[in-house]
Amino acid sequence: MGNYILIRAFVTALLSVLITNAYAQQSTTVANLAAPDPEPSPAALIARGKALELDTPYVPPPGDALAHHAAGFAKVMCSAVFVTGLDPDFAAENVGYFTAPYEIRSKLGKPVVDRDHKRVHVTVPGGATRTAVYLGDQGCVALPLGEDSIHFKPVKLTSSLPEASKTAWPMGDLLPNEPLPAAINAAKLKQAVDAAFDPADAKTAAFVVTWRGRLIAERYAPGITPQTPLESWSMGKSVTATLMGVLIHQGAYELWQPAPIPDWQDAKDLRSEIRIADLLHMSSGLRIKAPEDPDYDPAATYPDHFYLYTGGVNSFHYAATRPLQWLPGKVGRYRNTDPVLTNYLIRLAVEKRGEEYLSFPRRALFDKLGMRTMVVETDPFGNFLMQGYEFASARDWTRLGNLYLQGWPLERRADPAPRLHEIRQHSRAGVGGRPSPGLWWLFLD
Repeated sequence: MGNYILIRAFVTALLSVLITNAYAQQSTTVANLAAPDPEPSPAALIARGKALELDTPYVPPPGDALAHHAAGFAKVMCSAVFVTGLDPDFAAENVGYFTAPYEIRSKLGKPVVDRDHKRVHVTVPGGATRTAVYLGDQGCVALPLGEDSIHFKPVKLTSSLPEASKTAWPMGDLLPNEPLPAAINAAKLKQAVDAAFDPADAKTAAFVVTWRGRLIAERYAPGITPQTPLESWSMGKSVTATLMGVLIHQGAYELWQPAPIPDWQDAKDLRSEIRIADLLHMSSGLRIKAPEDPDYDPAATYPDHFYLYTGGVNSFHYAATRPLQWLPGKVGRYRNTDPVLTNYLIRLAVEKRGEEYLSFPRRALFDKLGMRTMVVETDPFGNFLMQGYEFASARDWTRLGNLYLQGWPLERRADPAPRLHEIRQHSRAGVGGRPSPGLWWLFLD
């Protein structure tokens, strides 16, 4: 059964539109940039990593892998039902394979959806039951094993935005009733939209196209609307990077300063040399296991990359206490420790100023862009898991993408969002791996 990759085509569309707009609006275009170096082979990446590796131990995540999968499945189902509004049977077959692989689901009990208490339970046969609970504006959270409650107080979020249906795009959903711009080929535009939903088995949920900030085309699968919050996975890393950009612009941090993680403040701790930029480039050097590691063995221990979602632990503390595998900035790996710790820094800065943390993304970013549907989920301790546990409508993701082209909608200034070509210049080849440049997914080949 194919995975219901909710905004697969939308991501492709947005990125292609961003690139197209970049041609039209920026003096430096993608075509004028130097092509990235060829990606090293897995064997070359492994050899380089071993040559630079530090003599530190690897301690795998505790607990039973199947119980972790059950927690992931419960959370995925909870969000699918109570955040996105999907049918449970459809969701069980089609969403959230990342933290609840499809081939594992047959080894687990059928998810039990408790609509009265807004909970989902998944049982390991002969073992533990993992539960996820819906918390309102903080979405769903997987409870720690053997526990029945969370370790923070959920916050009801408020918005300063006016009614969307009466507010013009992009700050609202009211679209102009006028012909397409003359520069747009309507036939090719329709062809692109049609292609996004072909074949039907791809289960595209949403496809949105903007041109110079104007929404010029969109289509949705049955049951999905322009306001439906859709699972977005690692697109959330881009939100994390943008919020860090906001804090840097406000003077809370500097990009190249050492990351002030409390656990690393001993001068003899080499982790104190990890810079914020290293975290944003996924080149901190912290030792965990992740599926994108060139030497990853799926038959080995449960990967920390997933445990940060499913472990039911304080994800900030877990990531911060991993040892170094390489010196900072030397080797890049696509590992969730780095965006998790970037979110840790966001929380530290916000609370240091005496501000409420869970509402910060709404205040600092979403309301300024007209984004009303974004739901950012947390671990049981109230820490954002914005490396992948977030939901937003296709329109809202378009609003974020246009920030990086158009600037703030009401101010027409670009900071703190770096331009697309500036992000792309941080080549993955520079640190001998596959870090994400500025925590953005870019497809520019």
